[in-house]
Amino acid sequence: MAPTLSDTELLACLVAFDTTSSNSNLPLIDFVSDYLDRPGIRLTRNRSPEETKSNLVVELGPEAGDERAGLMLSGHTDTVPAEEPEWRTPPHQLTTVDGRLYGRGSSDMKGFVALAINTAATLDPNAMKAPLALVLTYDEEVGLLGAKQFAETWPASARLPKNTVIGEPTRLEVVRAHKGFVDLRFIFSGESAHSGYPHLGRNAIEPVGKAISALVELRRLLEAEGGPHADEFPDVPYAPLNVGRVVGGVATNVVPDRCVLEISTRPLPGMQPSDLAERIERVVRNAADGEPLEVETMSSSPPLLLAPDAEVHIAAREAVGQTEDKAVSYATDGGWFQQMGFECVVWGPGDIARAHKPNEFIGIDELQRGREVLDPFVRRFCF
Repeated sequence: MAPTLSDTELLACLVAFDTTSSNSNLPLIDFVSDYLDRPGIRLTRNRSPEETKSNLVVELGPEAGDERAGLMLSGHTDTVPAEEPEWRTPPHQLTTVDGRLYGRGSSDMKGFVALAINTAATLDPNAMKAPLALVLTYDEEVGLLGAKQFAETWPASARLPKNTVIGEPTRLEVVRAHKGFVDLRFIFSGESAHSGYPHLGRNAIEPVGKAISALVELRRLLEAEGGPHADEFPDVPYAPLNVGRVVGGVATNVVPDRCVLEISTRPLPGMQPSDLAERIERVVRNAADGEPLEVETMSSSPPLLLAPDAEVHIAAREAVGQTEDKAVSYATDGGWFQQMGFECVVWGPGDIARAHKPNEFIGIDELQRGREVLDPFVRRFCF
C-alpha cells in the first residue's frame, strides 16, 4: 500500500498525466487504482466501448442499500489541450509560484479530484455508517461521454449513494442548476462543376446561407421566448443558439459540392434537448427548400436542476455559508447523473474563468479551504 500523499503532492501526480481528451486516461486510472488499493476499498472500472478509456468507481463503507444513503463525489479526469505558446511553466508539471499551483487541469478539475481521492484514502471504512463513493469519468470535455456511458451501462442493482457532489471549479460556491447542450452538424450536398459553367453543377454553399439567415431568426425568437427556469440564469435567460462553424468548397473556380454547418445550443432545465434539436432541424430543412441534407447529432447532454430543498443542497450551502441559489451556463456530468436518480450539486475549488486557458492555476489556499469544507461534509453523510 502506497503512503498517502498530501493533497498538493497528489495533485502534482495527477497533473503529470497528460489526460487531454484525445489521449487515453488509463495510465491515470491505473495510478489511482494502485493508490487506493487497500483493505475496505472496492474498485470497479466502467470502460468505454472501445476499452481505450475508463470511468473508475470507488466504494468504501457499507453497501448503499435501497435508501441509497451516504455520499458520492464525482469528477472528470480529462483536460483540454495545453498547446498555447503563452504557457510560462510546463503545463504538465505542477509549479508553485506566489501561492499558486500552475498546471493544466489544476483548476478544472484535478484539484477537486485530488481532494476526493485523498478523502477515500484516509477514511476508515470500518467506522463508516453509510458509504462514500467516487466516480471519476473520462471525456467530459468533449461531450460528457464518460458520464453518458456510465448512465447507459451502470447496472441499477449496483446502488450508489444518491447525494452527489459534482466537482467543478465553482470558487467553492454551491450550484444547483445548469444548462444542457446540443451540438448539431448539417451536411449539404451539391454537384461540382467549373465555375465558368455553373449550370452544370449545384452549389452546396448557397442553401447554407439561407439556413444561417433562418437560424439567426430562430436565435432571436429563442431569446424572446425565454423558457422554463429562465430566472435561474439572469445573464442569459434563454437557450442560446450559436452558428459555430461553416466549411465548404475547395477553390473559387469550382462549384462546391459539399458544405458543413455546425451549430450549438444550450437548453434550459425543463427543456428536452431532443425537442430543441428537432425544432432547429425543421428550421434548417425549411430554409434548404428540398436541397440534399444530412443531419448528425455530434453530442448532447441534459440540463441539471436540483430542488432547492434537497438534502445535499441544503447541507452544501450550510457548509460554505451560502444563502442564495446559484446556477451556471456550462454543462457538467451532473445532467446525466440526474437521469440516473442522483441528486447533484456542483461544487469545487478553483475558478471556471481560469479553465481552458494558458497558465491555468489553483490557489494553495483554495485547495486548503476545499479540504476544510469537504472533510466535515463527508462526515455529515457517512459517519
